[in-house]
Amino acid sequence: MAQSNFGMNIQQAYNTWANTYDSVLNRTRDLEAHAIRTVLRDVIVSEAVELGCGTGKNTEWLVTKAAHVTAVDFSTEMLSKAQAKLPLSSITFKQGDITQNWQFVAEPVNLITCSLILEHIQDLGFVFGQAHKALQPGGLFYVGELHPFKQYQGSKARFDTATGLFELECHVHHISDYTESARQNGFACLALQEWFDEEDRAGVPRIASFLFQKN
Repeated sequence: MAQSNFGMNIQQAYNTWANTYDSVLNRTRDLEAHAIRTVLRDVIVSEAVELGCGTGKNTEWLVTKAAHVTAVDFSTEMLSKAQAKLPLSSITFKQGDITQNWQFVAEPVNLITCSLILEHIQDLGFVFGQAHKALQPGGLFYVGELHPFKQYQGSKARFDTATGLFELECHVHHISDYTESARQNGFACLALQEWFDEEDRAGVPRIASFLFQKN
């Protein structure tokens, strides 16, 4: 049984961050949004699950690619912001902890997306195992995360509060951690891409994206 690594500090932090998440400059958020739109540009599915929907910045786009989206987040305040922006019958919002059994998936789906949350998760294998159970045969699992090269330099999720800068608890996952967790849990890697600020490929990539397929 996987132990939850989403402590109350993570949940409370994202609840607090919800008030300013959309308005402040966030290169990581915006570049990952570009990555998911590029990687899944030609994908059309009937049923998708979005892990880490946040305030709905990717949800609004995903609902143009899927007939129905189940948008999941650990933060009730983030979910509240998303629901207010996207009161659509084609989106079901659910609060959930991805380090526990995924009760928010009732039937296997065609696509799962996971954006900028795995740095807060210690056990990648559990997440990939649950994703495999939640997907139909041949289903796709998109992952977009802060690149480990950025993590090596000390980058992590952080935001300003009234009392100063708050840094969230994070775990470093190497590229091979993602691909090996995928392989061990019945996925093939269809695509691995790196995304750079202002497409400056001489610098350190900010985002790593993966597209896996259930075997």
